[in-house]
Amino acid sequence: MWSSTYRPDKPQVGKVELRRIGTFFTPYNAQNAIVIACIFVAQLLGIAPALITAHIIDKAIPQKDFHALGVDCLLIVGSAIIAMLIGVYQGYLNSVVGEGIMRDIRTRLVAHLHTMPIPFFTNTKTGEIMNRVSNDVDNIDNVVTGTLVTIITNVFMIVTTVATMFFINWRLALLAILVVPLMILPLGPVGRKMYDIRKKTREKRDQIESITQETLSVSGITLIKSFAREGHEKSRFYDVGTRLMKLEINLAMVGRWFIGAITSMVVVGQAIIWFGGGWLAIRSEMTTGVIVAFVALIVGRLYGPAASLAGIQVQIVSALAVFERIFEYLDMQTEPYNPPGAIELPGIIGDVRFEDVHFSYNADREILAGVTLHIKPGQMAAFVGPSGAGKTTITQLVPRFYDAKEGDIFIDDPNIKSVTLESLRRDIGIVTQETYLFHDTIATNLRYARPDASDSAIEDAARSANIHEFISSLPEGYQTIVGERGHKLSGGERQRLAIARVLLKNPRILILDEATSALDSHNEAAIQEALVPLMRGRTSLVIAHRLSTILSADVIFVVERGRIVESGTHAVLLARGGSYARLYRKQFRDEARITAT
Repeated sequence: MWSSTYRPDKPQVGKVELRRIGTFFTPYNAQNAIVIACIFVAQLLGIAPALITAHIIDKAIPQKDFHALGVDCLLIVGSAIIAMLIGVYQGYLNSVVGEGIMRDIRTRLVAHLHTMPIPFFTNTKTGEIMNRVSNDVDNIDNVVTGTLVTIITNVFMIVTTVATMFFINWRLALLAILVVPLMILPLGPVGRKMYDIRKKTREKRDQIESITQETLSVSGITLIKSFAREGHEKSRFYDVGTRLMKLEINLAMVGRWFIGAITSMVVVGQAIIWFGGGWLAIRSEMTTGVIVAFVALIVGRLYGPAASLAGIQVQIVSALAVFERIFEYLDMQTEPYNPPGAIELPGIIGDVRFEDVHFSYNADREILAGVTLHIKPGQMAAFVGPSGAGKTTITQLVPRFYDAKEGDIFIDDPNIKSVTLESLRRDIGIVTQETYLFHDTIATNLRYARPDASDSAIEDAARSANIHEFISSLPEGYQTIVGERGHKLSGGERQRLAIARVLLKNPRILILDEATSALDSHNEAAIQEALVPLMRGRTSLVIAHRLSTILSADVIFVVERGRIVESGTHAVLLARGGSYARLYRKQFRDEARITAT
């Protein structure tokens, strides 16, 4: 159970275990088994050219056996073609497995983020979230899609090559193996260095992504232009980009030094074989063909794979820094989607009760201090009071966007903490001041409330919200793209679409959070008219900025400093002459002054 003081702190994730990463490979065990079989057969075929080459040099050519030379050449070509065909099929399976794992990681990460509570998103920059989902996952693509196959391929190649070398000449085999440990020695310090740098680069990329998200959104770019802050934003982006550039250079140089050392060892190994083999050949203890075969084997099938494995180990260590960030998100506490013993809330009537509810976003300040109220089914309940009094917080506790620190909230009979979130939110509709629309068609945005809604149902909802005629006047009608966050539409049009969307949902409880406060009087009147069918027969919790919009409310709650200080109808509260009456007179006095000027 997450409380009102929930903090989306990042859990302390230790070194990521390869076993945990391996769980993503488990669903693809069958494909991986076939890939391993293909690798094994391909590696056996890969030994053939070196052995056949030795036979050509030592037997076919010296004996002038043209038939044997032809057969040997055909065997080389045949083994290469078969290995190529097997490699193509193996590559296909590898792509299926790799891309499937990448899809699964992205899906699991996004699905997990969808279950995170609201405080996580209010405390985390959107750019950082996007960087984890997109760039971080992309950065492990090479490791996930190719690492397993590369490791198995190189291991098989080394094992078969070493066995073949000892079969040909054990003394040269020992000389060849002496160089391999020198390739492995740098792995520890290089891996640790790359791990540390990779973590820092991901943090800087988070910052870049956040700046990009903030400054290139419609709202962000409007703010920048209105304050002529283009130069400042360029400088801010440049500074972060410079720090990232230095880290990436350090990372590249560590890798370059490592690759350079490995390449040097390959050359040293060749020199050792030529020297040792040449010495044996001079003493007539070895043929030239064997030396050539050995050099071909160590370059292509021993040192190359050994260097590749060393490089993979460094890549894995570097990728672990990224996996750590992904698992850091996956290990965060989510909403209790189905708390232990949670019940399914049946079709509700709409009776809402708060009993001594306390709430705070942090320990420094209590937002709600003992709120007790009762809203009967079908009533319109309005919440008025100064900004910061706790009106929005009260309404956000009903769908459990946050949980009360103390006290209880009931819908009908059940305590809302005892029911599943899905069944609770299924019968709650919300229209806020800032309407969110997807960059899609009007029809798709409306169907978000009810995916199976027919065209006629969508049109009926739009008519009830006084938006159908406007939509029909558009060249593409309901297939019109609304733009990013609906910015192709006016504020009033977006609000009426939001009302139509909630009408399609047909909830029993309706929450209106200052739905008309940002609109002019003309649009406000249109929205108020659209709200009439929406609120009819539903329990409505309305946060009002203009008191003129809630004069007909069944009950008005006056909220001050997290407490309900008054409640009653407009007439009762006005006659009482308390906080509501003072607020009412002040607002209408201010409006009269504005009208006069």
